[in-house]
Amino acid sequence: MNSVIDVINKRVSLRKYAQRDISKEHLNLIIDSAIKAPTAGNQCLYSIIMIKDSETKEILSKSCDNQPFIAKAPLILIFAADQQKWFDYFQHRGVKEYAKKENISFEAPQESDFIIACEDALIAAQNAVIAAESLGIGSCYIGDIIENYEFHKELLNLEDWVFPVCMLCFGYYEEDFKRVYRKRFDKKFIVFEEKYKKLTTDELEEMFEEKEKRYVENNKYNAENFAQMLYAQKTGAEFSREMARSMRVALKKWDGRKL
Repeated sequence: MNSVIDVINKRVSLRKYAQRDISKEHLNLIIDSAIKAPTAGNQCLYSIIMIKDSETKEILSKSCDNQPFIAKAPLILIFAADQQKWFDYFQHRGVKEYAKKENISFEAPQESDFIIACEDALIAAQNAVIAAESLGIGSCYIGDIIENYEFHKELLNLEDWVFPVCMLCFGYYEEDFKRVYRKRFDKKFIVFEEKYKKLTTDELEEMFEEKEKRYVENNKYNAENFAQMLYAQKTGAEFSREMARSMRVALKKWDGRKL
């Protein structure tokens, strides 16, 4: 096993950090590694917002589903899908007038632009995660930055065509930290040759066999099995509804309107 694969396999989500700042050298390596990530057409359709201020971290720990460990992370990086810079550049360089002259439609960013910018942002984020891990710096993805769109838009001074795709907390591992690895699904349920495969009920039973063991009979959701319990806890929960609402509001900006 080479060193890169070893780093990938050793990583776990870290929510408890050694209380020391990320060194300037390590921070630069993490950022530089993120920017080296593959990107659509070499456009770098993302921005990275660095959060070190304790007050802002405290606010984010509450707005992102009340997770106190966020406030204690030495560093937070928010990766945002960003088409704003490119379209500002287009307008600055007269692309609108050129398009009119050449009978080309000049449109605002739309859903396809949003998706490809999200891809760019997430690829860069994962590069940052692996680079950090190789330096002894743990991380934790926070998807809850997608919630409370209007609040986070104001807090982070986001433009209409900038959307926070994910937030990452970073910090050094404590010396006595014991890594707990969570088992993933068997690859036969994830990797299909040539075409997608819809799983049979028997295959679904086998796929979720380990997770079914986490079912608790006397659960607060009155669920009769693991699927019901998880749906109530995650997919059907209030934070998921807020996330969906925020996405709908944000996507109204990415409407491809004529500029």
